[in-house]
Amino acid sequence: MLNNETMDSFYHLRRKETRSTTKLLFNMNVGCSVNIGDLMFVTIMNVVTSMIWGGIKMVEDSEDRMRFGVEFRKVIKEINGLMATSNLSDFYPSLAWLDLQGIEKGMKAARGKIDGLFDGIIDQRRKNGSDENKDILQFLLNLKDNGDSEFTMTHIKGLLLDMISGGTDTTSSTIEYALAHMIDKPEILKKAQQEVDTLVGEGNIVEESHIKNLPYLHAIMKEVLRLRPTVPLLLPHSPSESCVIGGYTVPKDARVFVNAWAIHRDPSVWENPLEFRPERFLNQKLGYSESGFKYLPFGSGRRMCPGAMMAERMFVYLLSSLIHSFDWR
Repeated sequence: MLNNETMDSFYHLRRKETRSTTKLLFNMNVGCSVNIGDLMFVTIMNVVTSMIWGGIKMVEDSEDRMRFGVEFRKVIKEINGLMATSNLSDFYPSLAWLDLQGIEKGMKAARGKIDGLFDGIIDQRRKNGSDENKDILQFLLNLKDNGDSEFTMTHIKGLLLDMISGGTDTTSSTIEYALAHMIDKPEILKKAQQEVDTLVGEGNIVEESHIKNLPYLHAIMKEVLRLRPTVPLLLPHSPSESCVIGGYTVPKDARVFVNAWAIHRDPSVWENPLEFRPERFLNQKLGYSESGFKYLPFGSGRRMCPGAMMAERMFVYLLSSLIHSFDWR
């Protein structure tokens, strides 16, 4: 789903949704306020869900789609918030049955909302048949029907939720932070607009083929992810054997969190670490998994986020379209 060839084959979806969002903004009154977070979430959600389950429409009407997307974002944020909450039951397992903080109750309620959506999508696919569908949902259903009997509908729903939650709110929040930082520093916004205008031309529309030639936009993305990593503690890791790192014993099966937020703001590594300055990434060619472990927005190694390429394409394409088509303040 996330390799280069597949990414290229789904460009028409990203193009369609980006154009639709640009048109929506164009039809709004000049000077009105825009909730960029919600707008970007709905745009990216439409792309991701189209990749996952193809032509099945959750909601037909464009205004209803926007409302549905905003509500869906609230549920995703609710789930992510519950997952990130320190749970007393983890420290005192004997108290787990009491659910003192209501975390389990809240998660079951949120899961019920997501289950209702997925059940509707899966039922629609079952009724319409599968001959013409080659999306990820059909692959998973075929795997369940023809493969390992231990692969259940619960697994399918879990994977779908991982793909949607991991690929939507993360990228939309990063775009929102980027535009906020650029509005806060108009000279950065102007420089980025000049780069896009010079490459694309003021009378033309940004295409995804342009984005590889926008080094300053890529530097802005890297700087936003440095200051505002979407998963500040990354995902937890667990060593298969006990080991000693930096004089500390890390026992087997311990839960280890890597604090990317602190690493990215370390003054011994980064000059003026609290300043938003994309130029720092023009002078040093850092990738998203830098070998010196000073920059890890997507993690590193075999457990690195598989959606990094998708995130980069969506971020640069959407942000360049926003600043090329409109002035922001």
